[in-house]
Order: sequence, then structure tokens, then C-alpha cells
Amino acid sequence: MRYLVIGKGTQPDTPPPPALMEAIMKLGEDAAKAGALLDTGGLAPSAAAKLQVSGGELDVTDGPFAESKEWISYAIYQVRTKEEAVEWTSRFLKLHRDLWPGWEGEAEVLQMFGPEDFAPPA
Repeated sequence: MRYLVIGKGTQPDTPPPPALMEAIMKLGEDAAKAGALLDTGGLAPSAAAKLQVSGGELDVTDGPFAESKEWISYAIYQVRTKEEAVEWTSRFLKLHRDLWPGWEGEAEVLQMFGPEDFAPPA
């Protein structure tokens, strides 16, 4: 099963400590070696756009948006269970908690559909 993890957080007045960045890189390497991590990256709120359909109309609004500034990263995991995705995500958040005083955040773990989740065409 594939899971999309979206990380959100508030940035303290200090930049991320080098020890945090090193630990994040190590965690990513560990997850990739375990065959769990498919992709990861940071999110740039300044390059945002919001698309909405309402009342039959499509509206496009360029960002940045206040809420998107909280989106900091994403990861895609290929794991056997949701609990495995939660475990990898917990490790990521614990690194932030332990190595960046004042940082607060959260993550959403969302199962992704694949072709195997849909019945073949009749």
C-alpha cells in the first residue's frame, strides 16, 4: 500500500539546526534502504494555486495562502500497513521535536489508491 504523508509545521525564529537536517537525511536513507520511501520533498508555499469548483464554475486563485505556509514537506511510502507509514512519520516528527526547540507540527497520513484498488473494466 502506498501512503502520502503531508507534513505541516510552524517554524521557530531560528533556522533548522544542522543536526536536524543530518538526522532527516539519515532517516530518509534508512527508509529508502528499507524499501519504504518512494519520494520526499519540501513544499514551497510561494508557488501555490488553489482551484475550486463551486456552482458549476471553476475558479483559480494564485497563492501564497496563509494555510499553505504551514505545509513543509511530503513523503510517499510503500509499506505493508498503515501502522508502518505512521511509524516512519512518527520518527520524522520526533526528530523535529527533539532537535529543533520550539518547533511544533503535525502530519497527515493518507492512503493512496492504485490501479489494484479498482475493478478491471467490464
